[in-house]
Amino acid sequence: MTEIDLMTAATLPARIDHGIGAVGAGFIMRDIHLVAYAEAGFDVVAIASRTPEHARAAAEQNGIETVHDTVDDLLADPRVEILDVAYPAHLQLDVVRAAVEHRDHIRGILAQKPLASTLADAIEIVRLCEDAGITLAVNQNMRYDQSMRALKALLSGGHLGTPIVGEIVMNARPHWQEFIRGYGRIAILNMSIHHLDAFRYLFGDPERILASVRPDPSWDFPHDDGMAFYILEYADGLRAIGLDNCFTWADHRIEWRVEGTDGLAKGTIGWPDYPAGSPSTIDYHLRSEEGEWHRPRWDERWFPQAFVGTMAQLMAALETGGEPEIPGRDNLRTMALIEAAYRSVAEGRAVALAEILGEAGIG
Repeated sequence: MTEIDLMTAATLPARIDHGIGAVGAGFIMRDIHLVAYAEAGFDVVAIASRTPEHARAAAEQNGIETVHDTVDDLLADPRVEILDVAYPAHLQLDVVRAAVEHRDHIRGILAQKPLASTLADAIEIVRLCEDAGITLAVNQNMRYDQSMRALKALLSGGHLGTPIVGEIVMNARPHWQEFIRGYGRIAILNMSIHHLDAFRYLFGDPERILASVRPDPSWDFPHDDGMAFYILEYADGLRAIGLDNCFTWADHRIEWRVEGTDGLAKGTIGWPDYPAGSPSTIDYHLRSEEGEWHRPRWDERWFPQAFVGTMAQLMAALETGGEPEIPGRDNLRTMALIEAAYRSVAEGRAVALAEILGEAGIG
């Protein structure tokens, strides 16, 4: 059997002692970001939130010495070299707009996804960082899920041959935060964004997307896309299919599958098991090894260990002077794909990604 390096672990840069300022103290920061950073040995020097008592609780839980009463106070802290923002999407632009005024010491920003609640605001965030000379990375953390890294290694190495079809099927009920309930845009912007960006990570940009949605009847707030279903069409014939069932109330699971001319890979995403948790998995079969299945396993999980990778790729960019693996400008193409999906729903047609990119002036 062929042994393949699946490269599931995050690669740490030589320097990991950048001072990190944490903005936000909700679940994703308190229980995921900060836990992952502590495991990796990263240096979180301060935290602030819209609600100071939440920041103090997160600091106490994670051993952070400095709690600032306001985000402005944190931004002015000269020890903060990297800003880690885990705020509601509609508020991230305001944080970045204030952060770029402190370019004397803030060198990098890791922004939570969605980067913004609109493509226009996302474009403005990227512009502000570029004009200030601040390196922007986006926390599209599914790219660092261990099974996604392993699948990317198989694809990049040509082990599966030419991809023919890719699938992600989710039957898992999210806990929508209160701020999301005011967006109107629910499933595609806040959940499908993981899978749409993962398809881009694995296969590159599609030519077109055809999307369909329906409301989730179990929620009592206005929305259109409580559940989302979509097909990405690629120029070479590849079809990538997503089914995001956010309604399900039992048997939660996320499964994926990629079939190519020379091999098949399939796996699971461990996130729905949180907080008990389980690692994601991959099984793969190469046509050259008829009858042989590879079933590598690991102990690390998407939540929290994958979040080491999203911060490490920004640190690596600061170290080399290059781009992070998930730069802000690239993420605009994921945001544009989301806009294309919503337009597809509204107009009942497949929408070309180039149509949205052209209108937005994204090269």
